[in-house]
Amino acid sequence: MSALKQIKKVSHVIFDMDGVLLDTEIIYKKAIQSIAGRFGKMYTPQIQGKVIGTVERESSRIAVEMMKLPISVDKFQIEFRTTAHQQMHNVAMMPGAEQLVKHLYEHKIPIAVATSSSLASFELKTAKHKAFFALFNHIVCGGSDPEVRKGKPCPDIFLVCAERFKDKPLAEKCLVFEDAPNGVAAALKAGMQVVMIPDENVPAEMLIEAPIKINRLEEAPLELFGLPPLKS
Repeated sequence: MSALKQIKKVSHVIFDMDGVLLDTEIIYKKAIQSIAGRFGKMYTPQIQGKVIGTVERESSRIAVEMMKLPISVDKFQIEFRTTAHQQMHNVAMMPGAEQLVKHLYEHKIPIAVATSSSLASFELKTAKHKAFFALFNHIVCGGSDPEVRKGKPCPDIFLVCAERFKDKPLAEKCLVFEDAPNGVAAALKAGMQVVMIPDENVPAEMLIEAPIKINRLEEAPLELFGLPPLKS
């Protein structure tokens, strides 16, 4: 059965944050490459595809192990956090993010954010965009939320996020916007539908699992899911 035939109408929308709403992935990429470069290692697209979408601790473990870096995961995480957070105070919005979110908000579609960031990291990245993030019903920060026991690609964060909507929708009634293979896998395991906006550094072979892919949020095919279509 084709992906289009499997599509069902949804009532709620969940967004990943990094690489979907905020343009942070380039900052993470530069931070990891700067550490790897000191040891003559390259942060390749294959490794990036594994790292994107994971919580900070898991990102650090994957980077250290896959690049065989001669430092501990603890030391890598501290340096990674310090380097990346120095640039997080001035993060830009991703193209189309404001238009799509405001459109859903104005049509009274329940919306939420499910990010692998910790609450402290979320507050740092969103400092310039408080009015925008106030549009969401709730935010789940998987890096520090005690109810999110396992990070992406496990489904925990999306299941917790759905449970926190007042009307507690069924998983199949939730549409997720993701940029990372780990996030897509997590949403599908949760029983949700997914639209992927692939990060440009993710290898093509890692995008197979995503049933629907778009280049920008302005292209979101909302009408396929029974949602009010975006105005052109």
